Amino acid sequence: MRDGGVSVGEALVGLLEAYGVTDVFGIPGVHNVEMYRALPRSGITHVLTRHEQGAGFMADGYARASGKPGVCFTITGPGLTNIMTPMGQAYSDSVPMLVISSTLDLKNWGQGRGRLHEMRSQLNAAATVSQIASTCYSARDVQDRIAEAFALFASARPRPVYLEIPLDVLRRPAGKGWQARALASKPQATAEQIEAAVARLSAAKRPVIILGGGARHAGSAAAEVAEKTGAIVFTTIAAKGTMADDHPLLAGSVLPNPLATKTIMAADAILAVGTELSETDLWYQTFDITTGLIRVDIDPATLARPYPADLPITADADAVLSAISAGLPGTDKTAGRAEEVRELRIACADSHDDLRETITTVLDTVRAALPADTIVASDMTQIAYAANEVLKFSQPDCYLHPAGFGTLGYALPAAIGARVACPDRPVVAMAGDYGVQYTINELGTAAELGKPLVVLLWNNDALGQIRDDMVHKGIQPNAVTLVNPDFAALAKAYDCDAIRPQTLDELSAAIKAGLAADGPVVIEIRPAIVKG
Repeated sequence: MRDGGVSVGEALVGLLEAYGVTDVFGIPGVHNVEMYRALPRSGITHVLTRHEQGAGFMADGYARASGKPGVCFTITGPGLTNIMTPMGQAYSDSVPMLVISSTLDLKNWGQGRGRLHEMRSQLNAAATVSQIASTCYSARDVQDRIAEAFALFASARPRPVYLEIPLDVLRRPAGKGWQARALASKPQATAEQIEAAVARLSAAKRPVIILGGGARHAGSAAAEVAEKTGAIVFTTIAAKGTMADDHPLLAGSVLPNPLATKTIMAADAILAVGTELSETDLWYQTFDITTGLIRVDIDPATLARPYPADLPITADADAVLSAISAGLPGTDKTAGRAEEVRELRIACADSHDDLRETITTVLDTVRAALPADTIVASDMTQIAYAANEVLKFSQPDCYLHPAGFGTLGYALPAAIGARVACPDRPVVAMAGDYGVQYTINELGTAAELGKPLVVLLWNNDALGQIRDDMVHKGIQPNAVTLVNPDFAALAKAYDCDAIRPQTLDELSAAIKAGLAADGPVVIEIRPAIVKG
């Protein structure tokens, strides 16, 4: 208590509650304990992580799985630098994340006095991976900046927001005004833009639709537009599950495949919704699109790069697709291109090399063992690169992959965040033997939650993808092999179960057992399992 009332740090917790926050990830420290003063008497659950990097990835997974912003408390200096990698991932992949950090009290800023956790500028560091980065100099600043964050999450492209509160401000009396404010709505298309899009799509003979993460909740409307125009639909990795995988017009998340590029380049109208069409969507493929491109995105800057649109529309994806569908004739044109889609999917599958075939066989077993609504958080690893294309989902927000920033260590903490967000749904982490070691300490966090969590660990005792890239580029493989720990023993040290299946049948049984367990289960998979 401060002067008979609450402090800014205490009022902050109540304000977060007013905006609907129910969970916070973080680590208390000497410089942010004022944020924790009110937590025990609030309705917010705090998840204690083993590292700020884990807290950030958990907030990311939480946000992707739930649609709610992921919130983190961190401390000055190393707390911020540790969480910047997850912030960069969330920035690249348009994930709503609110990071609230303490900073040195105002009288010590930039003085070089050797204060604990001192940085020349926390704000400038955080700004490189934030949509908004602000310092709060007063109680009113905290209120305004929190309102600004939730306004961004509700009405614009969602990305991390960073707020820092000096230690002396956290301790000040809160005063009044700590209520949630009304939030803005997402931008909407004009009637003229909808009419123009309908006209272009109606006239097209070979239309294509590309759905990105910004359209992942517009699957029903997207399917209607596809059926009324006969458009072949591609999704980015972030949009997996937007349309049911067995839809006859869905080609899937195969954009990096040259066969997909050929189909797209043959289109006479392309409707790209909620996607940057970035390198990490297309990888080594590029499009020579000069005409016929309709782009819909909530971010106006995205509409101008790297492929300028004939018809740019800054608006909410679901509203635009619904309006376009309403304006199209009701004739179903699915049959006219369903065979083309079927042949394209077969051809893409036939283009797989031996390694991709091996991993696909494993993933087929994994998919068959998982309930339809399972959330899978993956890492940057060979099994995930295959899963990006071949692992099937029929609802959105089920596949969480660090596509844009491409960091290692994402899968396990992101899965824990999804576990917190969706306690009644099955959750799986899928990581490689090298990447999992970036954040394997978060097994302790998972064990403390006491909820089922399956960790599929692909172990080839190497940085397998980098080794193969070296070979492909004529470089003698080096620095790509490692001595791994005994993962089963390590899991048990964290009070988690561990299984090493030797056959695909044993893998299926292990997954089903893990989903029914009362805590985390690490399932170690080696490529030889296919021959077992």
